[in-house]
Amino acid sequence: MTDLSPARLQVMWNRLLSVVEEQGQTLIRAAFSPIVRECGDISAGIFDVKGRMLAQAVTGTPGHINTMAEAVKTLRERFPIQTMSPGDIYMTNDPWLASGHLNDFLLMMPAFKEGRVVGFTSCTSHLVDLGGLGMGPEGSDIYDEGLLIPPCKLVDRGEVNALLMEIVKANSREPVANEGDIYALIACCEAGAARLVAMMEDFGLDDLDRLAEHIIETSRKGTLHAIAEVPEGIYRNVLTVDGYEAELELHAALKVTRDRLHLDFAGTSGCSRKGINVPLNYATAYSVFAMRCIIGPDIPNNAGSLEPFVVTGPKGCILNAQAPAPVAMRHTLGQMTPDLVLGCLAQALPEGVPAEGASCMYDLPMRHAPEVARDGGRQFAVELVHNGGTGARPHADGLSATAYPSGVFGSQVEITEAVAPVTVWRRELLPDSGGAGQFRGGLGQRIEMTSAAKEPFIVFLSVERVRNAAKGRAGGLPGAPGRIRVTGRDADIPGKCELRVEPGERLIFDTPGGGGFGDPAARDPGALARDIARGLVTPEAAARDYGAKR
Repeated sequence: MTDLSPARLQVMWNRLLSVVEEQGQTLIRAAFSPIVRECGDISAGIFDVKGRMLAQAVTGTPGHINTMAEAVKTLRERFPIQTMSPGDIYMTNDPWLASGHLNDFLLMMPAFKEGRVVGFTSCTSHLVDLGGLGMGPEGSDIYDEGLLIPPCKLVDRGEVNALLMEIVKANSREPVANEGDIYALIACCEAGAARLVAMMEDFGLDDLDRLAEHIIETSRKGTLHAIAEVPEGIYRNVLTVDGYEAELELHAALKVTRDRLHLDFAGTSGCSRKGINVPLNYATAYSVFAMRCIIGPDIPNNAGSLEPFVVTGPKGCILNAQAPAPVAMRHTLGQMTPDLVLGCLAQALPEGVPAEGASCMYDLPMRHAPEVARDGGRQFAVELVHNGGTGARPHADGLSATAYPSGVFGSQVEITEAVAPVTVWRRELLPDSGGAGQFRGGLGQRIEMTSAAKEPFIVFLSVERVRNAAKGRAGGLPGAPGRIRVTGRDADIPGKCELRVEPGERLIFDTPGGGGFGDPAARDPGALARDIARGLVTPEAAARDYGAKR
């Protein structure tokens, strides 16, 4: 056994963090789909033999990372460790076990050293199409939304389950991309397991037990210390969101004690008939992420730092949807939970919490129209991601067109045009979309596109902040809401629907801006002048919102 002094354990911990980062980069570089290789819609992590997360790659989304932390525990219990062999990899896309909808595949691989399982590697990524009605909110239940794969063995002693791969390909409009992405996930697991064992050999470790306890206990103690700085009490917040059929209310009660934060969704609206419902594992992932952004944000994310946060909600509310509810667009409301939670924390820490932001990413799954396939036209399925502005911070402006809380980068114009028959005519920041305040909210953006193949295409819309804009905080003004239009049509397009765009029509969508923080009259005149000079704030808006005489 090697020297396990605190200093040496810290060096090992740092090495483990580099292992998971290499693991995540393997997935990104090997993936076929743009949403993975360009946007980073993934997670990757290392777990001890008990299934506790020890480290996660920096690249990734909270919806994948924090759900993965719990999913590995479930798979670890489902498959007895004594039945595992070197080269085995397990997989599921069950929304209530993995990351909330069918399009995310989660893999877990045991790492063997000298014939014994010493830990696990795991990863998640988004597959662009799994059949059904497509990646949209129109399904009436989970069976409308595509292919559900229960926990199973994807790779047996190094041999890929060929029948399972054929089933996945046969149920997709993008079979080649799906196959490539699954092999990228496999490569990610294998890279993580190989690097983990190599690290153990370098440090002379027979097992991860002492290192795991050091990581988890150190992180837990640091988190408890951070929690102790939050005033005890129960803080409540209600967030009104657009919904599908009608507006919905998301309720939160956050109970803070010296060693725990308990968030409960009691009072939240019931489930929708459409696929915007959220499994509790996904709502938990983003809620805990929001709490950790404020409480101990510098503490690494692992089983120890996650343990003091508990999230509950009544079964059947829209943030604790039960099978077989449709959940394809679960991120639409799941990514609103950080604003819900931050509204609670703002009451306890008024100088430490930003204003509300766009939050829900403007996720645009697109595919060919049905007749295009019949007529021999170009078939495709792609998922574009764009973002709005974040809320202004207590001491700084919000960030424009930034992926918070999702972490999924915006789709690149060149990549979009290379993989789909569309032309992007415009992508630019939207002036005046950030809420006014002492610190301005981040700006949204405007994107315009048309069909490049002179054929219609379908867009599945499921976005928020079209009717309910991001609110400011501490006197700041709200950001601009989102807006979706098609040229030649009189009415705006609702935020959630299946939209058909005909040849020659131009789809125009504006992403929302973030709310402002603080009294607009207190904004630094120099900062406002720079905003006007850069075209971020128009003179008219400056005079209206800031009282500036220009």
